Amino acid sequence: MDVSPFFRTPFTDLTGCLISHQWYGRCADLELKTVECLEAYGMERGLRKCSDLMQDFRECGFRTKQISRNVAMRDERERQYKAGERSAANLYAEPPKLDSF
Repeated sequence: MDVSPFFRTPFTDLTGCLISHQWYGRCADLELKTVECLEAYGMERGLRKCSDLMQDFRECGFRTKQISRNVAMRDERERQYKAGERSAANLYAEPPKLDSF
């Protein structure tokens, strides 16, 4: 995770704000905490000290654990269907009733 560009030009200053999560909202707080931590410790020490924040920020941005959980649930439902434990009509759980929450 590199915070500053290798070559700094006026073009990188203008377009640097486009590549951030501050516009999307979901990961904005984590990105801000990660960048502040890296700024406080510097890049070399910050990579060690801020590794937990950086991992959380990557998970928020890429959603790897969420996607792997969804894939595992889908595979388990498919395995149960092929083994005869579930019927085709009961492949997924019933949705909640309309206006129930």
